[in-house]
Amino acid sequence: MSVLTVSNLNYTYPDKTPALKDVSFQIAAKSKVAILGANGSGKSTLLQHLNGLILPQSGVVAVHGQRIGKENLADIRKMVGIVFDNPDEQLFSTLVYDDIAFGPRNLGYDEKTVAQKVEEIMTLLAITHLRDRPPYNLSLGQKKRVAIAGVLAMEPSVMVFDEPFSGLDPCTLQQFLVILDDLYHRGHTLIVTTHDVDIIYGWANEFVVLHEGYVLAQGGRELLEDKMLMAQAKLKTPDLYNIFCSTSYRPVCVDDAAECIKKIGGNAR
Repeated sequence: MSVLTVSNLNYTYPDKTPALKDVSFQIAAKSKVAILGANGSGKSTLLQHLNGLILPQSGVVAVHGQRIGKENLADIRKMVGIVFDNPDEQLFSTLVYDDIAFGPRNLGYDEKTVAQKVEEIMTLLAITHLRDRPPYNLSLGQKKRVAIAGVLAMEPSVMVFDEPFSGLDPCTLQQFLVILDDLYHRGHTLIVTTHDVDIIYGWANEFVVLHEGYVLAQGGRELLEDKMLMAQAKLKTPDLYNIFCSTSYRPVCVDDAAECIKKIGGNAR
């Protein structure tokens, strides 16, 4: 079942620069999707169409069968939440608790229900100890968790992340991937934009490849293994694929690669 449909979407910036050109694809419910493209490919502009931050100049974006328009933006934004690359763009309260509580309060929940929801989300994301901290003096990783918490508080079925891996140190990155997988297993449809093929290679189960505003391809992991396609998109093939492409093994993470090396070593003996 398709949770999100984009059909013949076009968008041109005010300076007449075309950003999206006849973009069409569908996303199934409860999937992990990566929208891949080099800088300037249209990823962030496309992302902002998915919950009506930008409305189509032509074409259609629909969520759960509802075409996005001015008349239903409130409903759409309950279904699709966006976490921006820079969390400072969406953290505005003086305390972490109030930032997370803003959405449920705006939906009209009483304070007891708001408190319950905020506590559940803070526990889920392991940020309970941050509840009385001002967001502006948190680390980048902490800010991203708080931004995710604020979106989760709106209870969206679809969560969209713009370049979520940028600026994270290796330890925080691994923690962030665990959070994403937890959200996925809780039934959310997850969409990320990125140009980092190495991180996303083993994470996503569906890929949309953009280049200069066009969709070059949509499909599975084999797209990232297509050297001609990746070169056309000004991306590279994943390092793990490059290492193992001459073998029959296709590891998608370091642990998989270690197991494959053991097998290769055993076969050599």
